[in-house]
Amino acid sequence: MAKREFTVTNEYHYNTSSPTRWIISHLFRYKFLIITFIVLALATNTLYSQLRVFTGSAFDAVLQHNEGQLVFIAVAMLASILLCACVDLGARSVVQLLGSRFARDAREELYISLLGKSQTFHNRQRVGDIMARAANDMNQLQDMVVPGFDVIFDSFSSMAVVIIYIGLLNPQLLLVPVLYVIGFLIALYFYSRTLNPVSRKLREQFGVTNAVLNEAISGIEVVKSTSQEEQEKQKFAENATKYRDYFVRSGQIQGRYLPTLLFGIALALCFLHGLFLLLNHQITLGTLVSFMALAGNLRFVTDMSTWSFNLVQLGVAGSKRIIDLMKEETELDENDGGYQGEMQGDIVFENVSFGYGTTPILKNVSFHAKPGQTIAIVGQTGSGKSTLTKLVNRIYDAQQGRVLIDGKDVRQWNLDSLRSQISTIEQDIFLFSRSIAENIAYGFGSKADQAAIENAAKDAQAHEFIMSFKEGYNTVVGERGVMLSGGQRQRIAIARALLTDPRILILDDSTSAIDSATEDQIQKAIKRVLQGRTTLLITHRLSQIRWADKVLVMRNGALIDQGTHDELMERCDTYRRIFSHYDSAPATEQVEKATAVGGE
Repeated sequence: MAKREFTVTNEYHYNTSSPTRWIISHLFRYKFLIITFIVLALATNTLYSQLRVFTGSAFDAVLQHNEGQLVFIAVAMLASILLCACVDLGARSVVQLLGSRFARDAREELYISLLGKSQTFHNRQRVGDIMARAANDMNQLQDMVVPGFDVIFDSFSSMAVVIIYIGLLNPQLLLVPVLYVIGFLIALYFYSRTLNPVSRKLREQFGVTNAVLNEAISGIEVVKSTSQEEQEKQKFAENATKYRDYFVRSGQIQGRYLPTLLFGIALALCFLHGLFLLLNHQITLGTLVSFMALAGNLRFVTDMSTWSFNLVQLGVAGSKRIIDLMKEETELDENDGGYQGEMQGDIVFENVSFGYGTTPILKNVSFHAKPGQTIAIVGQTGSGKSTLTKLVNRIYDAQQGRVLIDGKDVRQWNLDSLRSQISTIEQDIFLFSRSIAENIAYGFGSKADQAAIENAAKDAQAHEFIMSFKEGYNTVVGERGVMLSGGQRQRIAIARALLTDPRILILDDSTSAIDSATEDQIQKAIKRVLQGRTTLLITHRLSQIRWADKVLVMRNGALIDQGTHDELMERCDTYRRIFSHYDSAPATEQVEKATAVGGE
């Protein structure tokens, strides 16, 4: 088969109307593997059942003193055993490959779905629950195929082959096995129907328990600083107890499984019925031996059904959780067929309102940023500054009004084209657990060369401290950049933004963790790089506000005034109350006081 490249650009169009249809639509991508497995599994069970017939024939040959037939049976049995082993190995290999590819495709589909979800969707989700679905539920899917479906098909095909072979021996011998199979299928139906809701709740509770654990570990600093270890321990214990209770209920249902008892009774009845036919000279002793050996093969489907159907139920429950996550509304249209073009950077907000749920954040905001202008945004904590900038690159979509870039609603832009020309530097910097070079080049992809990376780092005043590390640009920064200070992380983020050569640059208080001396150097670099780029600058530093072309003053989600620093100092009481004390303070004191002014 042709090797399919594993890449997140692949698109999936599977049936997600139900877990069963979703699973089938995935598996049927590999029809050749499925057909090959079915053929090999049937061949394996046929050869295995044939060995039972050979055993009975050997008994008859011994009683008849037919040495020639015994030699033939011995050779035939040896050949069947060798062939059975080879065919069985092939069947196991094929189904293992099928299960691995199914799990890989399902993981890829979920990953692509999560990448395409809006920020609003991710704000609603608990990371621990998503990780439980992406990791444990995905493992359950693979277990559902191998060994779940593998064992189920193998055992049921074995049962069908056994029934056929018994009928070929003597149709009268079918009485007890057929009655047992009917009783077995009825019991299995009720077992599956009872087990299904418990398995579903078991998987759901695992996700909740995992989310509680993830939150406690992620926020361990807060837990310890507030001495809440006991509370977190109690919370986790309660959820772990619920998970245990569902697990016990699942075990109780399995413990009441009737077919294991029915099989013992059926085997005894098979022997009595066969013995009756033997005494009435309707079958030979060899036929009775073959019959009992074939009936004994029904033990496999009986014993394995409890375990394998439990795996299937857990897999179906896991697949439902995965499908529910993928089908969750994302509130974001990527607009693949939307406008794509080189951005000029003209930004217009027209009566824009936005809120998280029922909580209003922005109220009727309107302003215009011309290409190349620097727009400073000021206001107290919670005034909506960061949210406003997130509407530009469609982290969120305006609920009322429009956000226009170059005269086109941002929702009319192709999302990739829009975001590829906008760079954002957040106050809370996220770095990947990769090398410094990879983090700087992250938004640029594999096309960035080392010289470009170093130039961006120099512009961001990061080159000097990077070279102080033993590995230089190949230094791995650890999870979330734990090896770097706050100022170093921000300079890496600035370098990352500068490397992409954006048409619009959003700086969300991006120099808050940088000392004054370093900030002066960075400001010079940023001023040079910002030529010809539109910049939205959230800041509380007067030195940055003074050289902005326009200042937006936010209060409680509303834009109460806009203009230059001097204009606002003359007419805006709110702005004047925030910044008037700077005019009489020494330069060094201004910086210190500026850091005390709240920003979102």
